[in-house]
Order: sequence, then C-alpha cells, then structure tokens
Amino acid sequence: MSIRRLRAGDAQAYRELMLQAYALHPQAFTSSVNERAALPINWWEARLTNRLDVVLGAFVEDQLVGIVGLSLEPREKARHKATLFGMYVVQAHCHRGLGYQLVQAALDEARRYSFLRLVQLTVTAGNAPAVKLYQRCGFVLYGLEPMAIRVGDEYLDKIHMWLEL
Repeated sequence: MSIRRLRAGDAQAYRELMLQAYALHPQAFTSSVNERAALPINWWEARLTNRLDVVLGAFVEDQLVGIVGLSLEPREKARHKATLFGMYVVQAHCHRGLGYQLVQAALDEARRYSFLRLVQLTVTAGNAPAVKLYQRCGFVLYGLEPMAIRVGDEYLDKIHMWLEL
C-alpha cells in the first residue's frame, strides 16, 4: 500500500471512487452523487491540480482504494485554517488502518505549510467509527450543526472537529 498526492491523470479513478462513496454513504457527504456525476472530468482534474486543494490517494497494487482531501483557505484572515474533506476507504480495505494512515498523511501535508495552525472537519452525527478515527488522530469536537444536510426526507446534524497543528 502506498499513499501519494493525486494528479490530473488520476482524475477518472478519483471520480469513480468519490461517486461510489456518495452512492454508498449519502449521509456522510454534503455533495450528492447526482450533482457530482453531472460534473465534467475537467472539474475533477481541476480539483486535483488547483493550488488550494491537496487530494491524497491510497493505492493497493495500483488501484485507488482510499482518498482524503485537504482544502486550504484562500481568504487572508482565515488562511491559518485548512479543512479535511472527502475521506473514504473502499469496504474491502476498511479496518486495516488505512483511514488512519490517510488522515496522518493529510496532517503531514498540512504541517508543510508554515502558515497553517489548525485543521478542521465535519462528520455526520451518528457516524461513530469516523468520529473515533478522527479522535484517534487528535481531533476534538467543538460544535454541532443541527440539520446540516438533508438526505431524502431526513435531516442530519454535523459534528465540527478541529486539531491544532
């Protein structure tokens, strides 16, 4: 298994994995499979190549099996913050420490930016395995956003967590 930054050439694999994540776990993501499936491949390429996002992928035998993103804040007054996003590991590779390794790789990436002081994230309330993972990585809860997303007729809260670098 190896973890590396995704490049434009990884866009199709990244798109397919994220669409799988959105379809299998609609409660876990703010974006929906329908809205993201409609985006052209150049949107996915741009996500992997713009200067404000870092997307890391975990590979097993050249197959992308896990992803996590780190989004840098462009506004001057909030430039000290980054947001962890799009965390997903395919079911066949869950419970092997891959999620932990991906989050640690994203945090290592964040530490390369001397201006960053913290990383924040949101996780859907009730997703105990994800909350436990983030807590193992040092994140702490700082708030709850009621009715943050709606999936069908169900409203779901989001837990806000942060980690000081």
